[in-house]
Amino acid sequence: MTTETPRRRRFGLGLATTTRTRAIAGLTALLLPLAAMVGLATPAQAATSATATYLKKTDWGTGFEGQWTVQNTGTTALSSWTIEWDFPSGTSVTSAWDATVTSSGTHWTAKNAGYNGTVAPGASVSFGFNGAGAGAPTGCKLNGASCDGGSVPGDNAPSAPGTPTASNITDTGVKISWTAATDDKGIKNYDVLRNGNKVATVTGLTYTDSALTAGTDYSYTVQARDTADQTGPVSASVSVHTTGGGGGNPDPGTKVKLGYFTEWGVYDRNYHVKNLETSGSAAKITHINYSFGNVAGGQCAIGDAYAAYQKTYDAASSVDGTADTWDQPVAGNINQLRELKKKHPGLKVIWSFGGWTWSGGFTQAAQNPTAFANSCYNLVEDPRWADVFDGIDIDWEYPNACGLSCDSSGASAFKNVVSALRTRFGSSNLVTAAITADASSGGKIDAADYASAAQYVDWYNVMTYDFFGAFDADGPTAPHSPLTSYSGIPQEGFNTDAAITKLKSKGIAGSKLNIGIGFYGRGWTGVTQATPGGTATGPAPGKYEQGIEDYKVLKTSCPATGTIAGTAYAKCGSNWWSYDTPATIAGKMTYVKNQGLKGAFFWEFSGDTSNGELVSAIASGLS
Repeated sequence: MTTETPRRRRFGLGLATTTRTRAIAGLTALLLPLAAMVGLATPAQAATSATATYLKKTDWGTGFEGQWTVQNTGTTALSSWTIEWDFPSGTSVTSAWDATVTSSGTHWTAKNAGYNGTVAPGASVSFGFNGAGAGAPTGCKLNGASCDGGSVPGDNAPSAPGTPTASNITDTGVKISWTAATDDKGIKNYDVLRNGNKVATVTGLTYTDSALTAGTDYSYTVQARDTADQTGPVSASVSVHTTGGGGGNPDPGTKVKLGYFTEWGVYDRNYHVKNLETSGSAAKITHINYSFGNVAGGQCAIGDAYAAYQKTYDAASSVDGTADTWDQPVAGNINQLRELKKKHPGLKVIWSFGGWTWSGGFTQAAQNPTAFANSCYNLVEDPRWADVFDGIDIDWEYPNACGLSCDSSGASAFKNVVSALRTRFGSSNLVTAAITADASSGGKIDAADYASAAQYVDWYNVMTYDFFGAFDADGPTAPHSPLTSYSGIPQEGFNTDAAITKLKSKGIAGSKLNIGIGFYGRGWTGVTQATPGGTATGPAPGKYEQGIEDYKVLKTSCPATGTIAGTAYAKCGSNWWSYDTPATIAGKMTYVKNQGLKGAFFWEFSGDTSNGELVSAIASGLS
């Protein structure tokens, strides 16, 4: 690996391995050897006294939620149940709950969990799963015999209704209208969803919502039900801002104060959404980037389903003090973010895709930007969490250049991708992007057409950190996030001011640029020189990754002894560290205001102290 490759690397992104390990473990459970699957499929009872019925509950284009229901129609209790079926090639189960699901090729088997195998006469039990692809199950067997349950796999789900329109908007109400969906067996009714939650089921094509809050943002979508009670894909959304009140959006003149919340932080770091509330940070920011969604197969995809929406929280760990239930459709980080937004109505949450680990997927995405944008919209606006997310962010490291892998899609690829995202997400959603800060001649800023793409984004998060670090094991020591150049800087063009100046010179307005702050330090060991520019023997020890440590640790383990180029540094024993402090952040926020920039963002919340002192420094500096 060359020293150039990791310089844009973000602290913590290597920890996405935790996410992938968990995901692989889940996949392994779905791919048990055939011998084990056959053992699970052994009939526990004749199926003549029970039926199994399939229902596609939701469909979001790239996937769906399915449900099987076992009903005991006999006079004696079932002691266990096993359902078998076939999916066509390209359709699969990606996760399941309340059953153990295994596969052999296109043949799938579901066996009851330990707590729901017994089904009394006349009773029923269901289990659900998320699937990929568009196929329907065939050849159903329950405990070895025909399911014979009047299942509806041959009945297509209805289409999406037309995009709703809003009229008669008042302080407390709005009328929503839409055009009809279609279905091969007929439409029964429509579910109206406000902020992703069903508020009404109607037979007509209009709904008048009332008891709303003045000056508040709402999002409405509609979903059709057919005569078999199957739901189709949700419509596109319409945004409504009720009149009166103080409004839910930050004032346009307010500086952006954005922090990254990492999906995998709930594991080793033990950092949860509730920490944003208890630290006081949630009240001091304007936006959260939830990171990271995956980019795979040219599409947006869930990064870690367990952390995202399956992990349940007890009352003590929950933002609102209410425990999750085992069967709620959305738990995990996403539900906790929903509860956080209820406490802070002006707070916006953006789903960020890519990052260092998953940026390789953008190369395929760039081959068909429209298909990529559609997949992202379907995922971000999934009715289960459409109320949580206010837009999409892409973190492509790096278009037409090298990061963890190299991309050669061409200078226009990035522009084509963000243009497609803007077209699909519309003007009511945020579309943002994290971009390189490499302002060297012929460097990464020059590799992509960020200027032409700027018209499609609300802002760029310029990653003005990780310029220098122990990926150059022998040094020279240098601040990883210098605000300006200085005498002896190892590489010209590697500083915040150089990046902002170059982006502006390409025609990008300062009002579309945020500078980045690292809530961590980078360090070397084997250093004898206290001031920058010394030699080293390798990376300093770090808890999660060598050469990197959180600010909350460094502030006491190696307090700052000096500053250079607007960034602090310290030498403790043979270790040398550079990092930002509340004082250096104050200087950088002054730079933001003097340059007329949009604001600032940081990577990432868990590196801050328990009382959020770095977030406080950003908030006060941009007030």
